[in-house]
Amino acid sequence: MDKRVRCAVPALGAICFATTTLTLTTHPTAAPARAATTRVADIKPGPARLNVVAGRTATVAGRTDPPRPGRHVALQRRAGGRWVTVARATTRAGGVFRLRVRTHKPVSAKVRLRVDGSSRAIGRLNVFRRTSVSWYGPGLYGNKLSCGGRLTPSTLGVAHKTLPCGTRVTLRRGRRVVRVKVVDRGPYVGGREFDLTAATRAKLRFGDVGSVLVAN
Repeated sequence: MDKRVRCAVPALGAICFATTTLTLTTHPTAAPARAATTRVADIKPGPARLNVVAGRTATVAGRTDPPRPGRHVALQRRAGGRWVTVARATTRAGGVFRLRVRTHKPVSAKVRLRVDGSSRAIGRLNVFRRTSVSWYGPGLYGNKLSCGGRLTPSTLGVAHKTLPCGTRVTLRRGRRVVRVKVVDRGPYVGGREFDLTAATRAKLRFGDVGSVLVAN
């Protein structure tokens, strides 16, 4: 602290007053420590075969970045509101990996890859079985659907005898794949499991009666 006396001389006499200068000394403080960060592996999906017939093997390939060997990679599918690991692999040189899943039962489920705490969606795993189907529409447009609404030429969906209304099914014919809901009841002809609406039939380029692959 520095105390000094200063005087001013106005016309009626000298007036003196004291001033005090306060000097603060600051000491540098250390910068707040940054939280330690860990780089999470980036997942680079490669070729995948996710549409297969039951009994065949589904495959997913790819690599990670940083491209180090020894990373643990998991393929997970959505089941019952949670993620279930269905295959595991370890990255090789360059971060390359390849996963294989031998399928047994028909299923259609979202799948993702998971590495070091990070995940990446890669689509749906569709495991198909073959089934007989027919189609319906002309002459019935405007009729009520068992699951609500009315049948129109643009209605996408299928009729099934027992699956709950709104159940999604994935249908495949050749390279064409559609995912639609159960919107009606039927078919009522023996030996056929599904009736396709006209719009669903068109997307699959299906004929009149025959077989398609289905997963649900």
